[in-house]
Amino acid sequence: MKKITFLSLCPLFLSLALIALSYAQSDNPSAMFDDKQLLEGYAAQYADEPKDVLLAMINDDTLSAFRSAAAVRVFNQKFSQTVFSREKIFFEKALLRRLDRTSSVFVEIEIRHALCKMDRYKYFESMMPPLLSRMDHYNKVVNELSYAYVNDVIKSGQNRSREARIVFNALRRMLFLSRRKIRDDVPADERLQQKIDLLRWAIKILGNQELQRLPPEVINLF
Repeated sequence: MKKITFLSLCPLFLSLALIALSYAQSDNPSAMFDDKQLLEGYAAQYADEPKDVLLAMINDDTLSAFRSAAAVRVFNQKFSQTVFSREKIFFEKALLRRLDRTSSVFVEIEIRHALCKMDRYKYFESMMPPLLSRMDHYNKVVNELSYAYVNDVIKSGQNRSREARIVFNALRRMLFLSRRKIRDDVPADERLQQKIDLLRWAIKILGNQELQRLPPEVINLF
């Protein structure tokens, strides 16, 4: 009979411990690591980094998703409005390259927000609809950040009809695709209310005639 030793049982004990930990975390949401705190923590850590270091971090393919997202956030907050000429081109290329390569929704929304703030005329049309779509993401932190970033871009603008049209058309498509769910959400849930608030902004600029282009289920919520 084969002798059973303590070392031979170690892998089994480790597997059982990991299974127990996963059950504990699934039953206790507070035990799961907070995405928002993680992102804010890295952003605070990088708050004093100069532009060249942040650019290097954005270009670093080995950097973790949250560290990369935090580097983009710090750049956006501190430098996105003050880079020009060749320096601006370098950052644009780095951000677009990272956007193309990332699989992280956190990195994605930070980059889309940053590009809109850097050059809203150039990037609003391509970056705003995907940012709006992230308001429907299952992750509550992604939802909250996306809504906050959309509002930040809108409020920093001049209420141009071109931008209002882009927002209106994107939301209209989203709402037509979720008509059945809207009928069941009376009164409107938080995510639907966010869309209504943004639609009100767009319609105020475009005119009340745009209401007729919305699903009837949505018109009743105005």
